[in-house]
Parts: sequence; C-alpha cells; structure tokens
Amino acid sequence: MIAIIGGSGLSQLSNLDITRREVVRTPYGEPSGALQFGHLCDQQTVFIARHGYGHTIPPHVVNYRANIWALKQAGAQAIISVASVGGISDHLGPGVILVPDQIIDYTWGRKSTFFDGGDSPVVHVDFTDPYDAGLRQRILVAAQQADEEVIDGGTYAATQGPRLESAAEVARLERDGAHVVGMTGMPEAVLARELEIPYAAILVVANHAAGRGNSTHGIHMESIETTLKQAMNRVHKLLQHFCSTCA
Repeated sequence: MIAIIGGSGLSQLSNLDITRREVVRTPYGEPSGALQFGHLCDQQTVFIARHGYGHTIPPHVVNYRANIWALKQAGAQAIISVASVGGISDHLGPGVILVPDQIIDYTWGRKSTFFDGGDSPVVHVDFTDPYDAGLRQRILVAAQQADEEVIDGGTYAATQGPRLESAAEVARLERDGAHVVGMTGMPEAVLARELEIPYAAILVVANHAAGRGNSTHGIHMESIETTLKQAMNRVHKLLQHFCSTCA
C-alpha cells in the first residue's frame, strides 16, 4: 500500500477512488484527519491531509508522530509527501516541481522522535540520506512517463512557521546550501525513517522565497493559490503514473 500525505494545495486527492474512511487513534494522539483508503490506478492507496481537510492545522501544530504512526498501522509500505515550498535558487521559480534529496532542519519544539526516553534504550537512526533513494527514483521515472518536467535533487530547508521568512533569513538559508524552503519537511521525514517506512517528497514551488525574484519587495500571496492549483494538477498526473507502475 502506498501512502500519500497532502500539503497546502492538496487537501483532497481527487483521482483517488475512495472505498472507506477511517478515524484512527494512536499512542501519540489524533492524526490530522481520517485516513482515506482507496485505489489510484488499481494501486491500494491511503491518503491523509497534513493540515486537516479544511486546512486548519498550522505547520508547527501538525501531529507528525500521529500521522506517521497511523500510516504505518494502516499498512503503508512507502510514503510520498507532497508539499508546497518557496524557491530560493534562481532556477526554482513558481510552478517548478522538485524531488529533493537532502534536508536541513531549522524547526524547534516539535515532537520529533518516537524514541523519547522512558524505559526504552536510546536509538539513533542514520539520516545521511533523508529520502529513500529507491522511492525517489521511482517518482522520477513516473515523471518521465507522465511527460512532466521535475528537478532531480535539491536541499529542503524546513523552518518553523507559520510566518514566512525574512529576506535575510532566506539569504542565510542559501548560504547554508538550501535550494527551497518549507515548513513541514521535518520531523515527518525522520519519523518515517524511525518506523522504517521508505519516504520521499514531491515539492511544488509556490512562490519565490522572500527577497528573491518577484518576491524581492514582498510575497504576492494572491498568486500562490493559482500557481498551486495548476501545479497540483501536474502532481495528480505524476502520482497516477507512479501508481500505475506499482499496481
């Protein structure tokens, strides 16, 4: 079973043939919403909206542990995260789709591990390559089959939110080696690693990051929704091709 986590712009998976919805309880509290089970091109699929189905949960409040635990409990054998980001590098403008291979965590105060003490021994997971190489490659192949241009590789800076970054902060992220910036990449990726679920991300650039491109003097919020709507149609197509090769 493939799990898809939808972010901003993807609170519903319109091409998912839903067979049932299930409210799940976990040892870590409630997930962002009910799990939607169904088929995407005959591939068993489970979907959850990261921010809730009404997009009411801000990035720093998302119960990442409950979401990942619920997907594991549901039988997910791989997780594809879809998220919107700001483009830092010049070639990553609005509408670009990116499959990242690295991440830098700037978040704080989030419940970021399943191994948080108690009577259990300390566990350190290897996070050298935060995204599963095999799953990334399958996404890239699906993009080729769908005739959708995507960028292979890049570093995702995960910031705390919910506010957007200042121009100086974006300049710092660029000096650190980041290519895009978002608010939900961590601790989601490491939690999946702790539960040994292959995890990869499809990132949609919604806007130039602060101080970049047409966001030099401010981010035009009104254009983000239009960009995401158009780009998410392409993501739907990519996911269909991905699932058709897995079924």
